[in-house]
Amino acid sequence: MRQTPYDEVAEWYDGFVASPLHDGARASLFDLLGEVAGQRVCDLGCGQGVVSRRLAERGARVIGVDLAARLLEIAQRHERNEPRGVAYLYGDAQSLGAVRDACFDGVVCHLALMDIPNLDAALGTVGRILRPGGWFAFTIVHPCFQTPHSDWLTLPDGQIARGVSGYFAEGFWRSENREGVRGKVGAYHRTLSTYLNALTPAGLSLEKASEPQETREVPWLFLGRCRKAEVTDTRG
Repeated sequence: MRQTPYDEVAEWYDGFVASPLHDGARASLFDLLGEVAGQRVCDLGCGQGVVSRRLAERGARVIGVDLAARLLEIAQRHERNEPRGVAYLYGDAQSLGAVRDACFDGVVCHLALMDIPNLDAALGTVGRILRPGGWFAFTIVHPCFQTPHSDWLTLPDGQIARGVSGYFAEGFWRSENREGVRGKVGAYHRTLSTYLNALTPAGLSLEKASEPQETREVPWLFLGRCRKAEVTDTRG
C-alpha cells in the first residue's frame, strides 16, 4: 500500500469533514440522489466513510473504496463503533481490478474526482462497474470559481465578488491556505468542459446538474447525476 497525502492528514481530515460546510455539501448530494434504499452502491473515493454511512442509513448496501489506507482504518473504526453494514475496500479508482463488471446499481464520488490524476481512467471504472441503466452521482469543487488563482474581492462599492484567473491552466496545484484541504493535499484543476466531455467515452450521460446557492455570490460546488445506457437488444 502506497502512502497518499490523505494518509498524512487522516485524523485532521476526519474532523474537518464534520464541519457545517460539509453538511451542506452532503445535503446537496442526497437531494440529487433521491431514493437509494435496497440498491447496491459504491462510494468511490469514500475517505473516512461519512457518505458511505449516510447511504447505508438510507437503506443502501454500500461498499466504500479508497486509496488512503489510513482513512479506511478510520472508516472501519466508525463502522465498529456504530455498525451500518458498510464494507470497505482498499483500491485505486483508476484501476479497480478487484471489483467485477456491472455489479452496482449506483456509484457516488463525492469531492474526490479532483484528487484523481487520471479522470478518464476513473470514469472508465465507473462505467465498467455500473450495471446497464445504473446511475453515477458526483460532487466537485466548482472549477469555474475555484481555480489555482481565485479569491474573494471587496469592490469599491463594498460588494463582495469572486476574482478568477488561470481557469484554462489545467494541472495539479496546491493552495496557499495551509489550513484547508487543498493547502494540505492539493488538487487537480480541470475545466468544467473537461469533466463533462469525459462522461460520454465512459458510457455515461448527464441527466441533471446542480449548483447549490448558499450564502455566496457564486456556487462553490458542481454536482451531476448521470446514467449508464440500458442494453439494447439488436437481434432481428
